[in-house]
Amino acid sequence: MTESRPATDQFSVGAPRVLVVEDSETIREMVSEALADVGYHTDSRCDGTGLEEALEGLRPDLVVLDVMLPGRDGFELIDVIREWGDVGIVMITARDGLPDRLRGLDGGADDYVVKPFELAELVSRVGAVLRRRGRLPKVVQFGDLLLDVDAGVAARSGHPLDLTATELRLLEFLVEQRGRIVSATQILSAVWGYDAYDPNLVQVHVSGLRRKLEAHGPRILHTVRGIGYRLQPPRS
Repeated sequence: MTESRPATDQFSVGAPRVLVVEDSETIREMVSEALADVGYHTDSRCDGTGLEEALEGLRPDLVVLDVMLPGRDGFELIDVIREWGDVGIVMITARDGLPDRLRGLDGGADDYVVKPFELAELVSRVGAVLRRRGRLPKVVQFGDLLLDVDAGVAARSGHPLDLTATELRLLEFLVEQRGRIVSATQILSAVWGYDAYDPNLVQVHVSGLRRKLEAHGPRILHTVRGIGYRLQPPRS
């Protein structure tokens, strides 16, 4: 079974291509939709049957690969993917033991995500692998917002934004997760690299970033009370 989803926003030209291999239809569709929502072009398979043809057809930049698949499992399929080409691999599995993690990483996977997982976390990890491999667009457009990740600069409505290094990392994470609600804990992990909850740290930097964004246009960085934050275009 296969299902292709085109990129849904300004990433669509030169959008990174992601192949999702997962036997659970629910998880497969949720992951594919979440990745398409942030601008990736996706295709999917329910098992390893025809994987070589899928790789040739999509020519993905990254494969999201379940471990526990019917027939050949994910560990075996790593070898198939690696023989095909130098592709990013993010494994997803309910098997959270250290031996399984090491087997996946030592076998050639770039990252290993344990079920159940937050979609925002998976999207962030996929983005991180693509970024390390140089597969993300250098310039990302979101409405009137432009972000040049490599140069570390951003502009809105043609006006350069004077952002701190932390604000740039925060904006990059929010752009990766655009349209999705992200919690303060997720922001702390992605931007600062730790999970300890510090609402003041996140709130201060979100407020500063929002103020600079709104100097040149309507609000696009929203607070979802009691849940987190979301970057979304203004209502027309």
